[in-house]
Amino acid sequence: MCERCISDARRAGLSRRFFLTAGVGFAAGAAGLASPADARTGTVVTGDEALKRLMAGNARYVANKPRRRDFSAGRAARARSQHPFASIVSCADSRVAPELAFDQSAGDLFVVRVAGNFVNEDGLASLEFGAAILQSPLIMVLGHTRCGAIASTIDVVKNGTQLPGHLPALVSAIRPAVEAVQKAGAADLLAEATEANVLLNVERLKTAGPIIAQRVAEKKLTIAGGVYDLATGKVKLI
Repeated sequence: MCERCISDARRAGLSRRFFLTAGVGFAAGAAGLASPADARTGTVVTGDEALKRLMAGNARYVANKPRRRDFSAGRAARARSQHPFASIVSCADSRVAPELAFDQSAGDLFVVRVAGNFVNEDGLASLEFGAAILQSPLIMVLGHTRCGAIASTIDVVKNGTQLPGHLPALVSAIRPAVEAVQKAGAADLLAEATEANVLLNVERLKTAGPIIAQRVAEKKLTIAGGVYDLATGKVKLI
């Protein structure tokens, strides 16, 4: 057998072993998570209940009255498993910290972050893991005011600015929202593009097959959108 054939066979064997191992791992993770249960109370959490919990936490954050927490408490339990009640698609902006903005503790939120808070292939796979394996009943797409990724996309669309490196990939993902509100004659292009970008990604998730769309259809998963105000800390649902 030629060296190339041996190499191909070895790669094929490795691929089979990888997928078999991954499948066992995913199955084992799912086995202990039959329903989206609150790890503290054992009760099943619905998408609507999860959203109310997020917004109640945000109200505490805005009022500067967060809950007191012992971060060492529950650490051993979290080392064994995780039970996040919500998944968040957030911008990578350093001023936006979902656990703080919603006054939640370690293990409560499953967070996917990327500049511009859009859903790409990798982000979608992560959210599928959160929904199917961790049984999170809610996904929130969280934009924020004065977003640099949105502002940069506006600059590219309006002025033809050329961005270096891999930044054009961010622009390509955000461009549809900017062009849509620009065409509609937006009075505040940055604010309206920020909301439009959130809504476009909410709609994409609702129809993202096979996992997310199916769970939405079965009413096992709720998709919501919000915008975080950097000046006040308040999250507005949109």
